[in-house]
Amino acid sequence: MTKKIISITHAVLDRSAPKAFGTANLANQKRASNATTLSLSMPLRPRTGALRAALLCALLLCSSAAIAAIPPAEKLLPPDTLAVVSAPDWSKLREVYKKSPQSQFWDDAALKPFRTKFAAKWSEEFVKPLERDLGVKFDDYEALLQGQVTFAVTQEGWQGKAKDDGVPAFVFLLDAKDKSDLLKKNLAELRKKWSADGKAIKTEKIRDVEFSIVPLTTNDMPKTLRQFFPQHQDVEELGKEGDKKEAARDELVIGQYDSLLIVGSTVKVVEKIMARAVAGSSAATLAEQPDFESARIGMFRDAPVFGWLNAKTFVDVLAKVMADTENPDAPSPLPIPSASKIIAAAGLNGLKAVAFNFRDTGDGRAVELFLNAPESTRAGLMKLLAMETKESSVPAFVPADAVKFSRWRLDGQKMIATLEKMVADVFPGGLDSWNYILKTGSEAMQSEEPDYDIRKNIFGNLGDDLIYYEKVPRGKTAVEVASAPSLFLLGSPNAEKLAASLKGLLVILSPSGANPKTRDFLGRKIYSFKPPVMSASAGGGASKSLSYVASGGYVAFSADDSTLEEFLRSSESQGKALRDTSGLSDAVAKVGGQSSGWFTYENESERMRLTFDMLKLSAANTNSASGSVIESMIPFAAPEKQLKDWLDFALLPDYAKVSKYFGFSVWSVNASVNGITFKYYSPTPAQLKK
Repeated sequence: MTKKIISITHAVLDRSAPKAFGTANLANQKRASNATTLSLSMPLRPRTGALRAALLCALLLCSSAAIAAIPPAEKLLPPDTLAVVSAPDWSKLREVYKKSPQSQFWDDAALKPFRTKFAAKWSEEFVKPLERDLGVKFDDYEALLQGQVTFAVTQEGWQGKAKDDGVPAFVFLLDAKDKSDLLKKNLAELRKKWSADGKAIKTEKIRDVEFSIVPLTTNDMPKTLRQFFPQHQDVEELGKEGDKKEAARDELVIGQYDSLLIVGSTVKVVEKIMARAVAGSSAATLAEQPDFESARIGMFRDAPVFGWLNAKTFVDVLAKVMADTENPDAPSPLPIPSASKIIAAAGLNGLKAVAFNFRDTGDGRAVELFLNAPESTRAGLMKLLAMETKESSVPAFVPADAVKFSRWRLDGQKMIATLEKMVADVFPGGLDSWNYILKTGSEAMQSEEPDYDIRKNIFGNLGDDLIYYEKVPRGKTAVEVASAPSLFLLGSPNAEKLAASLKGLLVILSPSGANPKTRDFLGRKIYSFKPPVMSASAGGGASKSLSYVASGGYVAFSADDSTLEEFLRSSESQGKALRDTSGLSDAVAKVGGQSSGWFTYENESERMRLTFDMLKLSAANTNSASGSVIESMIPFAAPEKQLKDWLDFALLPDYAKVSKYFGFSVWSVNASVNGITFKYYSPTPAQLKK
């Protein structure tokens, strides 16, 4: 079509040439009239040249309109869309991934032995058999990934009722762009394969486009997938009389419109897509949904990947689904609250939508998650997530070797009040039980302090600053990793009073909490006791003590004495602090600065170093607990299959050879009147930049 229009353009321009060019060049113009290209080197009269240029532009615009691009996801999907995840340009996303540190890490020569063994096993025992089962070549389909790739779920009248006729439908969209002929060929081959397999394929025209309707049952899972997922069981099981029950039936509706592959779970949802794909359609779209459009303008433009959830509709339907499971004729003997109470107490009914995006910033990767929960509707958890907009930077006393750090500017007294309201709303008698526990703890301390009261002595002295940081574990075993040195700091306007009063609350956990051991260190009184939970987690060894001390406006808690003492010496230390980490200040700026109220840092390089060490340890000791845990996480690692045949961690290189691909990441949470935003950023590691 484009070539034809360009030829017409040339012909029109050539016929007007005698009027546009000087007579001296007439012979040359006649010779050029049959050419496929047009020379503009001849002298033009000013007004005629402008006219010719305008005509050329107009015709080129017409050619573009004649081969109009497939509309974006929000113009194809209906307004009752519940959820959507879309990559508007897969080729762009592919390039972003290729440049990412994760892709470079996987392609590194040092990882070749591990990668080659896994890839060979994956291809021979999974990909090739699955291709034979399906009668396809995955490479042929990978070539189709050119334009948008979208997956969405639509409501279709679903209201969550047991007798509801509406059922949510899914739709998958793939724009093959200039590979539309290959898409057509692949679909034809699929139809041929399905027919050969005896599937009763029907065809139906939707908006003058032919679609195939393929019946499916839950037993249509390919043989290869069944072998690799041994927990999967056929739905067709023997009944009481020995006959088989009929498997639940579904269908796939598959077809092609121009370069767009459309796969839906119902004819109805495909018809909705086609109604919006046809040029000039006036059907309502997702783009007209205000909450989606707001997210699109603020978050989705130019994002390689984005997602959106209609949380309001989803939560409303979820409440109805949960309510239908309640049987008033057979009430539970336990005080189980109603679904509506749980949802209201958590503040989920004030959540309108959830949106996320992913971006490559050029010097790092960023993810943004937005909870559309207006300030006027926040309650419960939504209210707690909206931190105070206060200083949340890394304090100078946090050491440079901290591998994790988090700071929350959460008002402790407001937090207690919010949690108590949630308990009261969900469990009518729950607050009475809570008050009884507090009264018991208070009375246990009143023998030595008559006016002692937990609400006054402890809750009344809570501040608005919570800090946590963690250091590298001192070993590689599961127990050592779980007990990595860490410190938790609780801000208080009267830290000394708070520390001395904590035993009234700790006695509720353990009798020893009423009489903690004390020792002096640098003029500070350190309290220690052994909580039952820490004794149980010691794995049969010596139980650990939890120590706490007041210093610098905080009460510091730690199960590691050296970490606690390091904190107390921090005012005298001149050592390097975490806040001085190279590139950290720039990364903080990417997630909203240092006054968001919630900030988190993680040293991903040290986390990966620890992961490498643990994986190698599991490879060396096949009977180790870590090895069995890893196997249980991999679905195809059935008892009859050897994990090391697939993932031979003994082939992993020394971490130093691949450490350049890992750096650090930061998180922040920012609250506004419109909602709550989580921002993640991982800068490109310094060694890769070099």
